[in-house]
Amino acid sequence: MHPDDLIERHFRLIPAQKAALKRLKLGTIRNLLYHFPSRYEAAGTSGEAARLIPGTKVTLIGSLSGLKPRKLWKSKRNVTEGWFEDTSGRVKVMWFNQPYIASYLPKAGTVKISGTVGGNVERPYIANPEVEVMPAGVATEGLFSDTNNPKSEVRSSVFAVYPESRGVTSKWFYHALERVFARPVRNRAHAQARPEGALGRAISNGASNVLQVLDDPIPKEVRERYHLPDLARSLLAMHKPKNQRETEAARKRFAFEEIFALQLTRAQERAENDAQASFPITDSEEHAERFLETIPFPPTKAQKRAIADILADFGRSHPMARLLEGDVGSGKTLVAAATAYAVVNSRPPLKLASGEFARLPDGSVANRTSGTLQVAYMAPTEILAGQHFQSFIEYFSHLPINIALLTGKVCKKFPSKVSRGEATNISRAQLLKWVENGEIAMIVGTHALIQKSVAFQHLAYVIVDEQHRFGTRQRRALAHKGDASPHFLSMTATPIPRTLSLTIYGDLDISLLDELPPGRVMVKTAIVKSGERDIAYEAVRRELSQGRQAYIICPRIEEPDPSKWNALQAKSVKTEAKRLKKEVFQEFEIGLLHGAMKPKEKDDAMSRFTSGETQILVATSVVEVGVNVPNATIILIEGAERFGLAQLHQLRGRVQRSTHTPFCFLLPETSGAAAAKRLRALEKTNDGFKLAEM
Repeated sequence: MHPDDLIERHFRLIPAQKAALKRLKLGTIRNLLYHFPSRYEAAGTSGEAARLIPGTKVTLIGSLSGLKPRKLWKSKRNVTEGWFEDTSGRVKVMWFNQPYIASYLPKAGTVKISGTVGGNVERPYIANPEVEVMPAGVATEGLFSDTNNPKSEVRSSVFAVYPESRGVTSKWFYHALERVFARPVRNRAHAQARPEGALGRAISNGASNVLQVLDDPIPKEVRERYHLPDLARSLLAMHKPKNQRETEAARKRFAFEEIFALQLTRAQERAENDAQASFPITDSEEHAERFLETIPFPPTKAQKRAIADILADFGRSHPMARLLEGDVGSGKTLVAAATAYAVVNSRPPLKLASGEFARLPDGSVANRTSGTLQVAYMAPTEILAGQHFQSFIEYFSHLPINIALLTGKVCKKFPSKVSRGEATNISRAQLLKWVENGEIAMIVGTHALIQKSVAFQHLAYVIVDEQHRFGTRQRRALAHKGDASPHFLSMTATPIPRTLSLTIYGDLDISLLDELPPGRVMVKTAIVKSGERDIAYEAVRRELSQGRQAYIICPRIEEPDPSKWNALQAKSVKTEAKRLKKEVFQEFEIGLLHGAMKPKEKDDAMSRFTSGETQILVATSVVEVGVNVPNATIILIEGAERFGLAQLHQLRGRVQRSTHTPFCFLLPETSGAAAAKRLRALEKTNDGFKLAEM
């Protein structure tokens, strides 16, 4: 057996198993070795069903019967109940929120269950036990302690639980890896020197010869510096641990390996970026200063620093690669607009027949007397792209340049030839032609910008908003669409701890917006209990009566299917909008917005809300990123515990767009310690960087 052998060469696989391994992207023995357990379970002491002690963890061998799913009367939780029976008696078993498990567990045959005993001595039960089917003919002697012998040892063990897919179970992986470790290596000429100690003895017994031919990607001197075990020892500890300490050491080593590989990749990408040539952008500081003089408010010190960083990068010979990180409402769009203004006011370089840039006597690049460099701005959603399109029209309307919008179904150009002050719809073919010949200086769009049909003449500056929502290939595809490498700016409002950002975005320089523009008021956040919903509704009514607007966020679009046991029980925007209009806010207009709507329907809903035609917008998290309606000052988030902390912080930022005091009410539907801790953290602080550290 060799690590690069196909799994099916050494294992008989039925079609269902082949399909499952393909879904898990497991094709070779090496892949199988790197399919790590998702967790480890302590099997507990062996025992008998008639002699259980509440609070202890036990392992029992017997059979299951009477498994049936139902819903609890009071809490409405899904529960599957049944009985476990052995030679001494029987005990109730139950699984919460796993209504499907009754169809997976065997109705006959011997099983081994491991779990914690609950209830009391008179009425014990085992909740959510792990179940392992015992193969026919397996001897069970020694699995129970001898209750007649008080000196008998109590055995316990740690066993691995692997990620599964329909067709292969955790136990299949366990036994498959046992065979892998037991097989001798196919080509002993490639085997490395045998390690010392317990691992060496295991290899000498044929237990892990396949590990000998694996090359360790972490150099020996690096392992010694950080006290990390080698690859063979770590793989054995991951799959066959003797104790929890071994698994923790192995996990630490593989976590380091991932970060080590990521850092090497990022360093290589940065070196490749710095070896490329970019468009020279002249007089950028002068142009940016002229733009900042036109806005009605002064930029913050953090914005000035970020603009200065970007303009300095424009002056270098290689393309910029920078991450602009700022909290919700910190003014990233202004930084992007000021630097984009400097680019669209620059002339493209003069190219010689050889393809090289023409140069002046002093060695600087000679520019053409006409034309302009191009800027591309990529946003994650159509709604956000449309909003930025309007923003850049306001910023650049006095310039003699064309601005375009390109999404999956919308193509627009500003200014219109018929009405100079308005944008107009144009055909996709015409827009792409104008982009390719350089007539469009500024184009805003979604992932449609990276399609093969989109070509640029002089793409000098690429801005990617909420870059974590795009894959690396998507971002790089946009950055390689011109005849030279463009400057690249990524922006994110998701606060990331500095150490993590340096790891994930090691190929990017980082600029930080750590202060809000003057006049921005902190959001007042409160958790609303189930019986206090009217308080939140009264707060909404108070804001609306003063001429302001409100968001109400729901986790779902449609109501959950009652026929499905495991359907997510949460409020839906469609049903909630109807209920609010009928029972709560009869006197106000309510709009609806969600991801399943057509682009025109989304635009109409946002247009009515932006203009004030609708006072309440009931929406999903589609409004999470960048939606800017300054008159909206209050937001209610239904099922708040179902959203992530960063997502809640982003949603809260939708009402932090004016000088009025904004409010955010969190309305959880279920209670849990972890969820309550997250919501309390959000209630206590508005600082996204503090939340990122939690």
